[in-house]
Amino acid sequence: MAKTLPVKKRLSSALKRSSAVPAWVMARTRRRVTRSNRQRNWRRSSSIKP
Repeated sequence: MAKTLPVKKRLSSALKRSSAVPAWVMARTRRRVTRSNRQRNWRRSSSIKP
């Protein structure tokens, strides 16, 4: 599949969004917040439409 510019933009924004929670947030909340609800795995979920 050839990646067009709109597809690349969607994929790059999804990649930025799915980053982990910073370490200082875990320290401040005493590890109550350990993962972001936006985190996703590219194999398990296909919520991004190409």
